[in-house]
Amino acid sequence: MNLSPEYLTGRYNETGTLDPATVKAFQKAIIANYRANPRPMPWRETRDPYRILISEIMLQQTQVERVKAKYAEFLAAFPTFSDLAGAPLPHVVRVWQGLGYNRRALALKRCAGEIMERFAGQFPATIEELESLPGIGPYTARAVAAFAFGTAEAFIETNIRAVFIHFFFHNRDKVGDREIMPLVAVTLDRGDPRTWYYALMDFGMMLKQSHPNPGRRSAHHARQSRFEGSNRQLRSRMLRAVLEQPGITAGALAELLGAEPEAVRRNLEAMQREGFLGKRGRGVAVRG
Repeated sequence: MNLSPEYLTGRYNETGTLDPATVKAFQKAIIANYRANPRPMPWRETRDPYRILISEIMLQQTQVERVKAKYAEFLAAFPTFSDLAGAPLPHVVRVWQGLGYNRRALALKRCAGEIMERFAGQFPATIEELESLPGIGPYTARAVAAFAFGTAEAFIETNIRAVFIHFFFHNRDKVGDREIMPLVAVTLDRGDPRTWYYALMDFGMMLKQSHPNPGRRSAHHARQSRFEGSNRQLRSRMLRAVLEQPGITAGALAELLGAEPEAVRRNLEAMQREGFLGKRGRGVAVRG
C-alpha cells in the first residue's frame, strides 16, 4: 500500500477517516522501523510504575543521554517510593542537580508522599488517580498507564505529534492536536499500546533526524528559550548556592552570584511559595 505523506494526506482529507487496511499498513510500517532500529533504554526494560514515572518526568524537555545517567543515579539513591517519600528534600534536590527544572524533583517527592499516604504505598493504576497526583498531567498519566499497566488511551507528545503531521498533514502548517488526536486513537494498537507508543516515539525521533522537523508545523510548537542568561539559569544557580550555604541571605546570594538583587529577591519569594525554600534565621534554606 502507498504510505507516502502525499497519498495518505489526500486519502484522509477525502474521507475524513482511515480504513482498516490503511491502519494496518501504517502500524506495520511503524513497528517494522522499531524492530529494525532498536533504541535500548533502561526504563523500557521494566513495568515498574515507579521507575516509569521517574523516566517520564526526567524526559520532559531533557536530552535522553543525560537522563540515562541521572535515572540510574536517582534510583540508586531512592530505590522505592518509600525511600523517596522519606528522604530530606535537600538530598532529593542534590541528586536531581544537572537535569534542570528542579520543580519536577519537588513534584516527584510530593507524589511519593501522596502515594504512601493516600494509596497506602500502592501505585495508583487508573488515569484519574494518576492525574490527581502533584505535577502529573494528562500526558504523563496516560503514558505511565500505557507503559506500566498496558492501558490503551490516546495521548500525544512531541515525537508522536511529528509522526502524524508528517504522514497525514503534508505541507500543512499550524496543525492542532485536536486534528491529530482522532488519528492517534484510530491507529492505536489496543492489544499492545506499550510497544506501539515506543515505536511511534522512535519513528518521530528518526523523522526529526532525516527531515525538517515536522513538529515545527504544529500549532503548539514553540522554540525553547535559551538557558544561558535566562531566569531558569539564575534559579538553578541560586538553588545550588542555597544547598551549599543553608541560611544564606538574599543580599549575600546576589553578591555571590553577581546577580541583580531584585531578581534574586523575586525568585526567592517564588521558590518559597512553590515549597522549595523556607526561612532559616535571616536567610533561606531548602525545606526539610
